[in-house]
Amino acid sequence: MLFRTLLTRRWVVLTLVFFAIIPAMILLGRWQYHRYEQTNQQNAVTATAMQAPPVAIDTVSRPGGTVPTADTYRPVTATGHYDPSREFVIRHRTAADGGTIGYYVITPLVTDSGELVLVNRGWIASGQDATVYPAVPPAPSGELTATGRLRPDETFKSTNIAEHGGLPDRMFMRIDSSAQAARLKQPVVAGYLELVSTSPTPPAADEAEHVPAPNVTSTSDQAVVGQGVHLPYAIQWWLFAALIPIGWVVLLRRDIRDARAKLATDEAAAAGPAPDGTAPDTAPVPVAEPDPTPRQVF
Repeated sequence: MLFRTLLTRRWVVLTLVFFAIIPAMILLGRWQYHRYEQTNQQNAVTATAMQAPPVAIDTVSRPGGTVPTADTYRPVTATGHYDPSREFVIRHRTAADGGTIGYYVITPLVTDSGELVLVNRGWIASGQDATVYPAVPPAPSGELTATGRLRPDETFKSTNIAEHGGLPDRMFMRIDSSAQAARLKQPVVAGYLELVSTSPTPPAADEAEHVPAPNVTSTSDQAVVGQGVHLPYAIQWWLFAALIPIGWVVLLRRDIRDARAKLATDEAAAAGPAPDGTAPDTAPVPVAEPDPTPRQVF
């Protein structure tokens, strides 16, 4: 009966499917574990960069270059004056609450060397009409020093945001120094400065909502993926792989039990009714007990 159950077409297919899934789940678990290790390394690099002392942005980045991974989120400074006439906004960005959609305000800062530094002055709310350039806080005038975190240029790979044409004037989807250098016809330092403070300090009314610093221990932060995300996924995949053989045994035992019950029913039906038309009496024949009354012999 066991071999007959195992050799049915359904069980052959089910067994092949079950045991083909196990390697896939093990590989998925390994991939999640590698992401967990990679995230830990990334968080460690970011934490080290954030604790470094501020340096001038032109010492770690230059026009046409790239922001080194080790310097991402490092405190940097840029001294010069803002050029509000070249200001632009980045669409579809969330506020610090993580849910309200608005814009990032990007104002180029002209350094003494004539290069431009893209400064993300922060977040503002969307207006009623997304086709109209929003009202932005005025950029501080005069010579100033902006201090913030150094961020690399945004790409489709790093943000999963596609840049596309047809947007209103001075509206973009990504912060990209090379694209802005081509538009502004002037050298732009690679990456951008995510503003933390300005010296001299401008009035509070003239400031956008600053972008919060990444939390390298958070499991929900989008800038740095939390290290608590991938390890549970890895364990989950491995548990699924371990449960498949258990599920296979449980289903097999159930099918064997059902097959035995069906066989017993079929055998009973095959025996047929008794000659008198009644169902065969399968009850045991009682054995006569001896008569305890003594008999006289003549």
